[in-house]
Amino acid sequence: MQSSVKRPVLIRIICILGFIWIVFSFPSVFSPAIKKMGDWYPALFGLIVACSFISYIGVWHMKRWGVQLFAITFFVKEAVLFMVNDVSYPGIAFSVFFLTSMLFFYKRMDLNL
Repeated sequence: MQSSVKRPVLIRIICILGFIWIVFSFPSVFSPAIKKMGDWYPALFGLIVACSFISYIGVWHMKRWGVQLFAITFFVKEAVLFMVNDVSYPGIAFSVFFLTSMLFFYKRMDLNL
């Protein structure tokens, strides 16, 4: 069943960039550098990457739950990165831009699953 809401170009670009980020982030879940951050960190980082991927799918299909999941994942990710002292300000800037762009189109998105 096709959604009646047309996907804006900005959402399309954000989702494509997000999918590319996921492709490069997923292998790092298994890297030794991630393992050195703690026994719990690889599992949590993998969960964050998986939730980010799922949120981009939701946003791609113009679903509000995708934006909500992206926002939750963003705040959890930043809290975890702050705890392990691995804060990336450019990463925060991109995520904030993505989130505000998604929120701009939030009312046009579908409530249903």
